[in-house]
Amino acid sequence: MRLLVIEDERKTSEYLKKGLEESGFVVDVASNGVDGLHLATEGDYDLVVIDVMLPRLDGWGVVKQLRSKKQTPVLFLTARDDIEDRVKGLELGGDDYLVKPFAFVELLARIRTLLRRSPTREVEHLSIGDLEIDVIRRRVKRAGQRVDLTPREFALLHLLAERRGEVLSRTQIASYVWDMNFDSDTNVVEVAIRRLRAKVDEPHALKLIHTVRGMGYVMDTTEHD
Repeated sequence: MRLLVIEDERKTSEYLKKGLEESGFVVDVASNGVDGLHLATEGDYDLVVIDVMLPRLDGWGVVKQLRSKKQTPVLFLTARDDIEDRVKGLELGGDDYLVKPFAFVELLARIRTLLRRSPTREVEHLSIGDLEIDVIRRRVKRAGQRVDLTPREFALLHLLAERRGEVLSRTQIASYVWDMNFDSDTNVVEVAIRRLRAKVDEPHALKLIHTVRGMGYVMDTTEHD
């Protein structure tokens, strides 16, 4: 899950980033409304946490413009506890509202509730280099040639492509693809990666599936150390 925090108070944004990353999220931070709007609009985030009082463009303005393009869930943070502010935030398209100071455990609970409530937004097509993935029809092409995959191989490829550039551990892969608690004695992930590479990478000079030693696997058009 990828979150965007738009917060101009440096200590608060660092606190939120650290806590949310320790809770398993990937977190980007913007320190003003203009940069935050750009990231929220151009990026693919599962949820936005945004302060109301921001330089350059306040939180109200960010969400108002964001809602004209995307329906990403939004959690407002504010130092003001006025009913009018809460109503305004919800009317502009906010999904929840938390008053500062707040307990991190409450913020985390609200984020998880919003993420459970929001519909999954599946991208229909993914492309990396000359690899094309038709998510809806479950079809894959590499350099214009069809690649036949088993349902499990497709699920693994889809996960890696959807999280392009992000190193995924064996535990994460096993959880997402096999819906299983990972057993360190099981090499199911390594075997699946090897079979997928044989079909997707081996016939081509450009390799897309990379091993990051001691960490896991990543899909990208460039090598990862």
